[in-house]
Amino acid sequence: MHGLDAGGRLGHRSGMTAPPPPASADPPAPRHSLIEDAQGLLYGAGMAAFGIVILTHLGMITGQTAGLAVLISYATGWGFAPVFFAVNLPFYWLGYRRMGLPFTVKTFIAVAMLSGMVAVLPRWLSFAELNPWLGAVLFGFVTGSALLALFRHGASLGGVGIVALYLQDRTGFRAGWTQLIFDACLFAAALLIRDPVTVAWSALGALVVNLVIALNHRRDWYVAT
Repeated sequence: MHGLDAGGRLGHRSGMTAPPPPASADPPAPRHSLIEDAQGLLYGAGMAAFGIVILTHLGMITGQTAGLAVLISYATGWGFAPVFFAVNLPFYWLGYRRMGLPFTVKTFIAVAMLSGMVAVLPRWLSFAELNPWLGAVLFGFVTGSALLALFRHGASLGGVGIVALYLQDRTGFRAGWTQLIFDACLFAAALLIRDPVTVAWSALGALVVNLVIALNHRRDWYVAT
């Protein structure tokens, strides 16, 4: 799972509106209401929790901070929910420095809700049969939609993405490369406790997540707030 930025509200074009601003200028950024933010965070955390239930049911992993928490839970037997919540704690200061207080507060709320939902969902949700390739794709779709919702309401699921942006600011090293290196190390470590086939299906799920984000999270379609 990724740790990126936020977004705003979809715009519409009309022949009766004023001419658009120059291509280099960002359009004005409308703000979400409190209710809109609340439902966005609830949807994002809920879908992300559903994705984690699919992932852990199949014994797979994913990238970023969520993947680290999953890997730790597999290796130690600890529950994902408390591990994920604890793993994210060191990143909030960087989130505050890099993204500001509203982003950090919303991210903390999203992480807390995700942790709580993952702790209780398995009591109410189970799978009699779930094919690994279908599970990987389904995980990618629901997790991608969850992250899009969180990004567009000024939140994330914390972690590595924040560090990547901080390092980019301080050193110029591209944030995307930091995240790619982290994920490569994570999947390499997964081979120590998971079979290669499961890791391969996990990589498919991570790829689908990234494709959903890459194809749908565009600044010219959805304005950051």
